[in-house]
Amino acid sequence: MAHHPIDDANLVQAYLTHARVEKRLADRSLTLYRAALQRLLELAAAHGVGLRDVGSHVIRQGVAGMHAAGRSPKGIALVLSGWRGFYVWLGREGQVGSNPVSGVRAPKAGRPLPKALDVDDAVALAAYTDADEDPVREARDACIVELLYGCGLRIGELVGLDVAASAAARGWPDLDDGVVHVLGKGGKRRSVPIGAQALAALGTWLQARAAWAGAVPALFINPQGGRLTPQHIRWRLRQRSARSGLATPVHPHMLRHSFASHVLQSSGDLRAVQELLGHASIGTTQVYTRLDYQHLARVYDAAHPRAGRKPDRG
Repeated sequence: MAHHPIDDANLVQAYLTHARVEKRLADRSLTLYRAALQRLLELAAAHGVGLRDVGSHVIRQGVAGMHAAGRSPKGIALVLSGWRGFYVWLGREGQVGSNPVSGVRAPKAGRPLPKALDVDDAVALAAYTDADEDPVREARDACIVELLYGCGLRIGELVGLDVAASAAARGWPDLDDGVVHVLGKGGKRRSVPIGAQALAALGTWLQARAAWAGAVPALFINPQGGRLTPQHIRWRLRQRSARSGLATPVHPHMLRHSFASHVLQSSGDLRAVQELLGHASIGTTQVYTRLDYQHLARVYDAAHPRAGRKPDRG
């Protein structure tokens, strides 16, 4: 089929009109489609073919080019979506016999590493005390940080804790045995050791808690005696991390990640970390080996005399 550039431009314009009028796409979506189809025009021209003659190999090369240029997998997927819709429409119009975008997928997004504090920042946050805060609230918030970082609890596990064991309790701390019993995902129970600092913080909070205690058995309560919500804990933790001087706003899951990566760095025992976190699969826990590698790489780059050195010339 002969290549007529003006025909291609007209095809693109006709499709955009169809998308605006028939599909009633929003202006933002139309802008994205227009940019994607302009890229397709350039790709086809670079291969010396018209839009009707573009094959899947051309589409794949376009994807490879975007990937090499640093475009995100999500961005590439958006472009492919625009191309796919265009060729579906061309097929309905009888302009092409097959869709060259069918079966072409964007590269998989790399699994993002969990954000974890370094050891010094995590310890600084756990050791921080706010002298200007109400003593009862201060004791509560300090205990929350100690249990999140010291035991690696999920936020849902933390708010579900009661003061003591009961038939209705989802979880509770056992100060005599030095463990906290929690109900994790999938109704799976586990027991996590409580470190000396967290035990001390728990003892201080349990004494202070009497000033607020209402009828609820919840371990962590507000001044009215009600059980704390995850949203309130997230808000208090962001405030506390800012006041302690940390550059990064801290959220509860970041302390869980910090717990996991710091235990792994010290012990190297992936299976133990899996048990402590309550992961059903070791594969979920293995992401922390990547965190550990990043830590080792940073230490190497900072400490080794030949790390990152440019080779001498001459």
